[in-house]
Amino acid sequence: PLLHTHTCPVLYLLDSLAAPVNVTIKALKANSAVVTWDIPEGDPVIGFAITQQKKDVRMLRFIQEVNTTTRSCALWDLEEETDYIVHVQSISVSGPMSPHSEPKRFRTPKEAETQASKSKDEVTMEEVGAQLRAGEFIIIVVVLIMWAGVIALFCRQYDIIKDNEPNNNKDKAKTSSECSTPEHPTGGLLRSKV
Repeated sequence: PLLHTHTCPVLYLLDSLAAPVNVTIKALKANSAVVTWDIPEGDPVIGFAITQQKKDVRMLRFIQEVNTTTRSCALWDLEEETDYIVHVQSISVSGPMSPHSEPKRFRTPKEAETQASKSKDEVTMEEVGAQLRAGEFIIIVVVLIMWAGVIALFCRQYDIIKDNEPNNNKDKAKTSSECSTPEHPTGGLLRSKV
């Protein structure tokens, strides 16, 4: 009997990436925000792409980063009291991107509202900078005091070492000639009478 064998080409499809989930906006200010997201477990993600758009405006900002495992991105240069829409995509090792995440809408506050809503416990970058400058100043002063102490200790030790050294050759010769006359053990010289 004749057997007919059919060969069917097998097509291996790589699993496509799932869209990022739990997209949220944090640290919302009048001119900046931070977008965060999660990726489904097991997706081989090496980067991300973010599409930022003002609501009802066709202009887009596209941010893309690869070779990173970060799950957040700062959005900057935003306009106060403006509505924005953000989408996030994952980038896989093989190159293709995931579908867009669900759109995340947010509105930036007025600058005055941002300042008014700041809690008294919140530390601003200016305050952090002032604290860093004060800390740096303290470190510099401590290092200078330590160096002054080291130099003073060196000078003191040098004087002690110098004082303990045998006298120089001139002092040795003078001392030995004064005390070595056999006629007068007290060190005087014998004068002859003329």
